[in-house]
Amino acid sequence: MAAIRAVEELRGLAPQAYDITVFGAEPHGSYNRVLLSPLLAGEKRIEDVVTHPPEWYVEQGIMLHRSDPVDHIDRVRRSVRSRQGVVAPYDRLLIATGSLPILLPVPGCHLQGVITFRDLQDVDTMLVASRARRHAVVIGGGILGLEAASGLLQRGLDVTVVHIHRHLMERELDDQAAELLRGELERRGLKFKMAAQTSHLCGKTHVSGVGFTDGSELPADLVVVAVGVRPNIELARAAGLPCDRGLLVDDTMMTYDPSIYAIGECVQHRGKTFGLVAPLLEQARVCATYLAERGTRAYRASPPSTQLKVSGVQVFSAGNHGAGPGVESLVLRDPKRGIYKRLVISEDRIRGAVLYGDIRDSGWYLSLMKEGRNIRTFRHELLFGELQSQ
Repeated sequence: MAAIRAVEELRGLAPQAYDITVFGAEPHGSYNRVLLSPLLAGEKRIEDVVTHPPEWYVEQGIMLHRSDPVDHIDRVRRSVRSRQGVVAPYDRLLIATGSLPILLPVPGCHLQGVITFRDLQDVDTMLVASRARRHAVVIGGGILGLEAASGLLQRGLDVTVVHIHRHLMERELDDQAAELLRGELERRGLKFKMAAQTSHLCGKTHVSGVGFTDGSELPADLVVVAVGVRPNIELARAAGLPCDRGLLVDDTMMTYDPSIYAIGECVQHRGKTFGLVAPLLEQARVCATYLAERGTRAYRASPPSTQLKVSGVQVFSAGNHGAGPGVESLVLRDPKRGIYKRLVISEDRIRGAVLYGDIRDSGWYLSLMKEGRNIRTFRHELLFGELQSQ
């Protein structure tokens, strides 16, 4: 998604500046990964997910190499070589290799029926499995795990979510919002095994269950592992580009090699790596301006924000909702309506927000955070939304 946004922005800013060649590991054109969960749940079709089919690249005069990732960068000759042996020279190289799903380092992790939830192929695999399997276990109670679990439940499977922490989405939600979320998902039919550490996956050739450190086991003929991702930096590291957790870039998204830029989940900027769509698209915009030689502003990471994509469940989180010196919380609870709002305030500015059941004002709260706006004059009305506070 970051790569295609950069290409679009660059074409708009400087249509004739570059001949563009794109190499990709997948057999498709560009598609919207955000919509993979609704696709799995049957709420979207593949036509809704694919944003730029191969025909679009042809129309734009862009050379697209599908199912053929780059496996070598020659920084001296300024060229790349693909897995199929295609060599392409470059004046500027943009690396947008994304991230790789983390597999659990436990016995049985490579059994058949154990998959991740990352791309269109994973969705296809789950859809095939949903027609032949009965018991699914999703390891990981974060955003991606819950979306996968909800999708499989809608496909008719018996689904249990296994999470190592005591409450769901621990990075994004506080314990009260997490309990409301868990209650709603349980009413829909999802099962949960919390504070559970996986020790092994059962089976000889195909997975048959999940084992835990407390000695218990769960039956499973499909296991989806959604415990996180790591920046895909092997290609960059092999080329000698400085990397830490991610490929290091400056405020223009340039690497230590002035002819190579990088954006997306593979990069590390000012000590941070990224896994959400909004910052990746902003990186793409900034990078394109510098590739077009029209760059005037630096990239600055905005407060992270997330929204769970499970139909009928409204969850939003942004910024930092942790406690600390000088930090206070404004809280609204309406148990009967299933609404919970918590705004984290410091020095008369919003530092974080957790919303459940009513997220209509999420965009406004996020804008207040980004702007660093002083909320002192309307603090007493803040929880009741934008219209009441203006």
